[in-house]
Amino acid sequence: MKTTTRLRDLLSRPGILVAPFTYDPFTAKIAESVGFEVVYMSGFGTAMSRGFPDAGLLTATEMLQNAGAIARAISVPLIADADTGYGNALNVWRTVRDYEAAGVAGLHLEDQVFPKKCGFFQGKDVVPLEEHVQKVRAAVDARTDPDFVIIARSDALVVEGWEGTARRCRAYRDAGADLIFVDGIDSVEHAEAYRRSLPDVPLLLNSDLLPVAEAEKRGFKVLLHRGPMFFILEAVRDQMRRLKEDGDLPASREHSPRWRGEIADLLGLDKVYEMEARYRVESDP
Repeated sequence: MKTTTRLRDLLSRPGILVAPFTYDPFTAKIAESVGFEVVYMSGFGTAMSRGFPDAGLLTATEMLQNAGAIARAISVPLIADADTGYGNALNVWRTVRDYEAAGVAGLHLEDQVFPKKCGFFQGKDVVPLEEHVQKVRAAVDARTDPDFVIIARSDALVVEGWEGTARRCRAYRDAGADLIFVDGIDSVEHAEAYRRSLPDVPLLLNSDLLPVAEAEKRGFKVLLHRGPMFFILEAVRDQMRRLKEDGDLPASREHSPRWRGEIADLLGLDKVYEMEARYRVESDP
């Protein structure tokens, strides 16, 4: 089954679909290995992995390359951040074609002015409603696979409040978006207002504010959970500090052979060995 069709099937089922933040093929493979049925390529994480803040500094090419690498590394559907579509409606058209060709199962497009910022950063502004409606229409028209999922994201909450944001979201839905995504939800009260403002629209929640069961009870269809990615900072920094200050990492000495093996298994070393055996020439040493 195509990953696009698989994503559609998952979205058609009752309950919530949880997609953890990932930022490269390795973190995506970890998510798949523990049983997640869909993963999310974070724009914040992609920028982070390249040493930049999520402030519109990555190009369409860099985002596309990362999305394609992740999609090729996993067998489950990938939802990917496509920022503002990297231009006007014509650029959006090409972005959708490129992401689709790269193996992505769905993407989200936001209504921020470019260069955009992370939905939780200050200084955001949004394009006129009509402009983003046309970008959503272009995205819908561009897909060659009808199962490819188009998610319309709005960052208008801090600019226009709930009334303006809800008006935008309904217009994006009418333009053909499969899901609606309001970003910048930073409290449980905001999450509840989000659901109340759009009671009859399939909604995506980007948050770690609520347990999965609570987000499901409130009627959200997709939960992008950022928590696992953010733990990386503390975990790696703690070990770096221990090595710098103590000059030793006893746990690494004890566990590194096992960890090395687990990483190699996750990345498919056994398949490399199988291929080496299959294509070996008898004269090879």
